[in-house]
Amino acid sequence: MRTILTKGLMVVAITAITTIAALGADNSIGTWKLNVEKSTYTPAPMPVKNLVVTREASDGGIKVTSTGEQANGTSINASYTAKYDGKEVQVTGNAPYDTISIKQVSANTLTDARKKTGGPYHATSRILVSNGGKTMTTTTKGTNGEGKEFTSTFVFDKQ
Repeated sequence: MRTILTKGLMVVAITAITTIAALGADNSIGTWKLNVEKSTYTPAPMPVKNLVVTREASDGGIKVTSTGEQANGTSINASYTAKYDGKEVQVTGNAPYDTISIKQVSANTLTDARKKTGGPYHATSRILVSNGGKTMTTTTKGTNGEGKEFTSTFVFDKQ
């Protein structure tokens, strides 16, 4: 009886450790380039001409830096560092939002909520890294800075 109990506790401990390790991984880490041809934005037109997102591990969370160019020629340069705890953090630079919160669902899936303090922009996203790790898709739904509803699917290729 004691042997069965000991083996059962070992299985529970191994399962817990494996689950913690799996959630601790983040397969979105790396540099990603927007594939404009595979991406969509409704209502048209696509507001982004090019975009590179660099995602780095940072003290139990992630540091994200986005650079590129909007369709109107304005440069994009924004960054934030956040933990996967769903708490809002400040976004610096010229993103359409100034706070973001993120949660990790699995090693390949994250969710986030973004908003502009005092403005109409608010959106939620689901970030999914393909099992092969070569594609990251960010699906977003919300209200843009002009107060109009939008949806987007941005497809990124790993660099």
